[in-house]
Amino acid sequence: MSFTVAITGRPNVGKSTFFNRMLEERKAIVDDVSGVTRDRQYGVSEWNGKSFNVIDTGGFVAGSDDVFETEIRKQVKIALNEANAIIFMVDVSTGITVLDEAFAQILREVQKPVFLVVNKVDNAGRMLDATEFYSLGFENIFFLSSISGSGTGELLDEIVKLIPEKKEEEEKNPLPRFAIIGQPNVGKSSLLNAMVGEERTIVSDIAGTTRDTIHTHYNLFQKEFILIDTAGIRRKKKVEEDLEFYSVIRAIKAVDEADVCLLLIDAEKGISAQDVNIFSLAVRKGKGVVILVNKWDLVKKETNTARDYEKELKERTAPFTDVPVLFISAKEKTRVFKVVETALQVYENRLRRAPTSKLNDVMLKAVEAYHAPVVRGNPVRIKYVTQLPTAVPSFAFFCNYPDDIKQPYKNYLENQLRKHFDFSGVPVRIFFRKK
Repeated sequence: MSFTVAITGRPNVGKSTFFNRMLEERKAIVDDVSGVTRDRQYGVSEWNGKSFNVIDTGGFVAGSDDVFETEIRKQVKIALNEANAIIFMVDVSTGITVLDEAFAQILREVQKPVFLVVNKVDNAGRMLDATEFYSLGFENIFFLSSISGSGTGELLDEIVKLIPEKKEEEEKNPLPRFAIIGQPNVGKSSLLNAMVGEERTIVSDIAGTTRDTIHTHYNLFQKEFILIDTAGIRRKKKVEEDLEFYSVIRAIKAVDEADVCLLLIDAEKGISAQDVNIFSLAVRKGKGVVILVNKWDLVKKETNTARDYEKELKERTAPFTDVPVLFISAKEKTRVFKVVETALQVYENRLRRAPTSKLNDVMLKAVEAYHAPVVRGNPVRIKYVTQLPTAVPSFAFFCNYPDDIKQPYKNYLENQLRKHFDFSGVPVRIFFRKK
């Protein structure tokens, strides 16, 4: 299940500092992916063995005559609709402001857990000052300092209590799960309809676990899997900015539930910065990825148009470039079945187990062909390789100086793994351990 926590509050209360604290403080945390809109950021945090998505909603937009009506309410309501829990951050150094009271008024009507976090409480005097925030009327109130980290543990303890334990049936071998993600109006609904066809008798709709997400059971042509549709993103009377925020949150939730992500982009518009962010997040979460360039029938083509387009795409997704790219038309149903075959192949690649004997035979030869750089005058000796029993293809290289091997050599080993074993479309993780 996908669990999302949104950090809300007026500007300059320390939301981004707290966001960084949540992501960088824990060893098992995935690096954050910076958004390009209003400096929104998305990341994954882990605490007490449970992980959850964190969204920093950023500051408000300047230039509106009615800041409260047009910007605060939009930002908060989007976060409230999509998140499972809300962190409402305030600043002890300024006390309760008009904007804080406006936020509080909205949040009191929310049927979701709200954690009032009084930030910058870093001495006894401020702890006394912070008591005035009890007047806002929230049950869950925490005093902390984002900069020093004091008090964050108690808050995180309460947040992870809300995350349900994984059910046993989820741990069994379920059907492959493919999520269709992408910006609004790139053709996600058209692709879904093209894939499942119009025959209602062979398609069954399953209610999704996340709001407005439909899981469709595909069982055609001896292929069977679950399609996670995030097409229900658009809202009437919402500006493009809101649509983008909705699409990102829905995509993050879909990525959590999926084994393979089908990233759909508009051939005429190209891959956007937000698409790159979601792509990076999927990779960090260890999901398989297939890039689908839709509306290819509308592009004027020359001899090497597809080749040049693919090259430019992979420059944007670097360093992870071993990703299938398909040029399709959902409307014309061009190469739609190829999408199914490729997604299933990437799913198989994600499950692939390299035999230990073959793995050592291949990789130790690669090590002999190109040795790791010398460490303080001593040669690095890699003696043994094994694949770890994880959901994402992960490999442990046992050597004498595991902490001194740099990223370039790690990249070389990953390229060799990809060259000899088919991990196309799947992130590969490499670890060095003391022999």
